[in-house]
Amino acid sequence: MTKLFEKRFSELESQVISIEATKQRRHSEYSGSYDHVDDNLILNWQVKVKNLLSNLCGEDSQHFTAFIEAGKASSFTSNFTILQQMKAVFMAAKEDFEGGYLNSVRNLVQAEVFDNELDQAKELLSSGYAAAAAVIAGVVLETSLRNLCSDNGIPFGKLDKMNADLTKQGIYNSLIQKRITALAGIRNSAAHGKTDEFNKDDVNSMINEIERFVGSTLA
Repeated sequence: MTKLFEKRFSELESQVISIEATKQRRHSEYSGSYDHVDDNLILNWQVKVKNLLSNLCGEDSQHFTAFIEAGKASSFTSNFTILQQMKAVFMAAKEDFEGGYLNSVRNLVQAEVFDNELDQAKELLSSGYAAAAAVIAGVVLETSLRNLCSDNGIPFGKLDKMNADLTKQGIYNSLIQKRITALAGIRNSAAHGKTDEFNKDDVNSMINEIERFVGSTLA
């Protein structure tokens, strides 16, 4: 999932550049001329970056706390200036991530493991081993649920129970719960040799969905 982290950093960098391009020059009798951008555009970007930094670095990290401080409003400071401050912290985090210096070890190690396992599942599928690919992808899915349970103080259990408990706790909604149940169904059919209950396209969609789900839990 490190590729997904890289993609997210790139997306958010492009987004902030687009926001900067919308700045307008305004004038106030109190603060004189200043640059201004839409507050909602800033908020949208800010929330996404906070989520990324929280999951990747941790809320106690220097990157996260610096980003929070940079986003605080102060008298006679334009929102464009605040955006520039937050962007500076974001870019520092991006550079540290690309250099391998961020400290959320479990997430990064787990991301690499999931990358390898899902790549293996894709290779098996392309070689005609749909059942084996589904089983491996299912292991990644179940491990992701266990990690979410661990992070949220939910006891481990069978996949269906963890799925239900995570939904009850509001970690994700019922639509995601239903999709996970469907994906687990493909895994179970594959594990029990019921190859008439799924096809190659089902497994391909399964792998892609699990990849997106895992990416959302780690980033």
